Amino acid sequence: MTERRREGRRRLWVSLPPGAGKTVLGMEFLRELGQPAVVFCPNTAIQGQWTRTWERYDSRPVSTARHLDGPFTALTYQSLASFDPDERTGEEVPLVDRLHENGKALVSALHAAGPVTVVLDECHHLLETWGALLTEVLAEMPEAHVLGLTATPPGTLSKRQAAQVEELFGDIVYSASIPAAVREGDLAPFAELAWLTTPDADEDRWLDDSSRRFAELTTELLDPDYGTTPLLMWCDRRFGEVPVGWNTFAREEPELARSALRLVHAGLLALPEGARLTEEHRVPLSTDDWSALLDDWVGGCLRHSEDPVDEAVIDDLRAALPGIGLQASRRGVSRPAQSRVDRVLSRSVSKMRAAAEIVGIEHIALGERLRAVVVCDFERASATSAAALQGAPAEHGSAFEVMAGLADAPVDAVLMTGRTVAARPPVVDRLLAFIAARRPEIAGRLEPREIEGAPDLVELAGPWTSRRWVPLVTDFFGEGHCQVLVGTRALLGEGWDAQQVTTLIDLSTASTSSAVIQTRGRALRIDPDWSRKVALTWSVVCVAHDHPGGDSDWRRFVRKHDGYFGVDDDGQIVSGVPHVDARFSPYVPPDLTDLAAINDAMAVRAQDREVIGRRWRVGEPYEDRSRTVLRVVADGGASVPMVDAPRAEPAPPWARMGEHGVEGEKVRRHPWRAAREAARDDGLIAHAYLVADALALGGLYAPGAAGVEVLVDATGAYRFSLRDEPEDGIFAQALEELLAPITVPRYLVARQLAPPAGAAAGWAVLFGRAHPVGHTWYAVPGEFARRRDRREAFAQSWARWFGPSTLHAADSPAGEAALAASAGLAPAAVHTLVRSAWS
Repeated sequence: MTERRREGRRRLWVSLPPGAGKTVLGMEFLRELGQPAVVFCPNTAIQGQWTRTWERYDSRPVSTARHLDGPFTALTYQSLASFDPDERTGEEVPLVDRLHENGKALVSALHAAGPVTVVLDECHHLLETWGALLTEVLAEMPEAHVLGLTATPPGTLSKRQAAQVEELFGDIVYSASIPAAVREGDLAPFAELAWLTTPDADEDRWLDDSSRRFAELTTELLDPDYGTTPLLMWCDRRFGEVPVGWNTFAREEPELARSALRLVHAGLLALPEGARLTEEHRVPLSTDDWSALLDDWVGGCLRHSEDPVDEAVIDDLRAALPGIGLQASRRGVSRPAQSRVDRVLSRSVSKMRAAAEIVGIEHIALGERLRAVVVCDFERASATSAAALQGAPAEHGSAFEVMAGLADAPVDAVLMTGRTVAARPPVVDRLLAFIAARRPEIAGRLEPREIEGAPDLVELAGPWTSRRWVPLVTDFFGEGHCQVLVGTRALLGEGWDAQQVTTLIDLSTASTSSAVIQTRGRALRIDPDWSRKVALTWSVVCVAHDHPGGDSDWRRFVRKHDGYFGVDDDGQIVSGVPHVDARFSPYVPPDLTDLAAINDAMAVRAQDREVIGRRWRVGEPYEDRSRTVLRVVADGGASVPMVDAPRAEPAPPWARMGEHGVEGEKVRRHPWRAAREAARDDGLIAHAYLVADALALGGLYAPGAAGVEVLVDATGAYRFSLRDEPEDGIFAQALEELLAPITVPRYLVARQLAPPAGAAAGWAVLFGRAHPVGHTWYAVPGEFARRRDRREAFAQSWARWFGPSTLHAADSPAGEAALAASAGLAPAAVHTLVRSAWS
């Protein structure tokens, strides 16, 4: 930052994970500049952190008032963004002119402060609420130094957010990822775990009732006579020929394009020209897909019709779609902020039972060292919630219900929210004694009080507020007087810290990047009294496998982990749900039959934190970059060998056989060596080398096969990547397309199959009389199929690894015959998963 400031920059932006020292970094920046400083924070908890840090650094007074007449002032964003309801609204009125008089006075004080340094802490909030206002305020302060601090990685910003950051700060000065902070030893090693549940009997019955009408409607939707322009006919017209080209369409309408390709995978739509099916498309249609397709059909077709038949279709949709959490009108189909189905799953009673089970598992692992935090959305469930009013089961998931579920657990728990501090009577007595020793002037005014509807709990009531009880209860918890703290995300999220937290159980539904990072950050602080601390974060997920909207909680779980790196069971640091379990897909939840085994595996993993800690390899060098990895998993009975040893050499001679026998000078000169080599086959790895060499010959990746990195993980799956970052995405996509089931390729190529192993085959090779016994068809990856020079590069690489073979255009007689024989088939019994890994 110092170097950038010397270059003349006055606006700086830094991204660091929670707990990595943003406040200390900001304080050093203020001390270096030596100017009067104003820090804006999102809440009073973080405001308090800044005032305490200043007091440790400097003996001069700190202020929390708007007059700005001291060396250091800590304020909340709300102290500025207070608007006068009587002011005119509209785009023509600047936001600063609409401020309340207190806000206008603060702006005037900022302008009059002279040379000043402004720190915008947790500045991701600017992108959500206060950004436009701060832009106006700072535009009138060109001489001010401005430092933006955030835990939100720049890669997660939307285009609009990125543009606002560029306007406020320019490009980022420094960014460090969570894995980098762990490897440096600034954050604790951690693992993400999941506990998977299913709805209870009452919830299941309601879900069954809600989905029955939609199941009937689905049959009608696929009927060629349903509507004057049936859905599938509309999709044929809509996606058959996209005027702007498929790639442009997919960029402009990503959700609709994804849904269309899932319709292709279901066999209900021909593959659009230029489109390719990848992992995310080879899954069943979700409710989001139905929403996108039906919205396009209703908004683009049915709404313009005055035919009573189409009116009846819209009426059917209005009646049936709420069963899967969608709403229909003449304008189209939409998904409400949270559907009834999603509310039932996200607040299932099964999650409350799971939280208690997890606490028990963690207590077995840690004993008295356990410091678990359970994060909920709300303190109490409303008896008249929106879901209950519409006949849905009662909502669960409140902090009070979690406390009730822990009644039989071998731990002491305290409930702490913005309104209440409560626990079982013996724990409250200990808490009151603890407060009396620390703050006797507060304790004397407090008393235990019974809580209506919670007979096993008592509240510590009196004339105090969360600003007083949060630090006291946090210390009570951190010092081990209780092992579990239950509360809401509003209080235990951003700004709340306890270095001793070992376990976080996430029952909340917030899934924005900033909310997820802030919640996860509560457990990652280094504990100065326990250098071997390893933190675990548990996500509890409820899945209804037989309901069309039953994956909504799983999709939220996926969003929470999207772009978030963690260590997996094989010691790889990967992004998304695969770091929770390598088998997890971001596109579809695990099978019902696998849930018990998954939970058992998670419980076992939680018992050995030492292994998790070692997998992070704290202190070892790193590059702090992500790269694309293709994970290839055998389905069993693979037609391509899966067990092999990587080597960047050409395939053995018999694998280079053409249809007319063995080819090559080496074979003619040393036939006995050819016979010996016949037992060696690079199998699956050869496919990766083939693609890398084709990229090299096509001028896309100079190292070729020598640049391929291969790892066989603990599950027996292959992980392929390139050592150089820029081309790894192209490589992974091309290899995935090569191994994927054949749909509608532009070109196909055949791999000749070798004769069975044995002495006879060896003698046939020896005398140059060996012939292939069959062939397997592959689709030529799109990166090579679309240009002649790259097709030639692919053919040359293919000849090196698998022997000479002709590339057949799909519309040629040979290509049509090949496609008729191989459509829908994969060349190997494997499935592929594209992942992002950190190194």
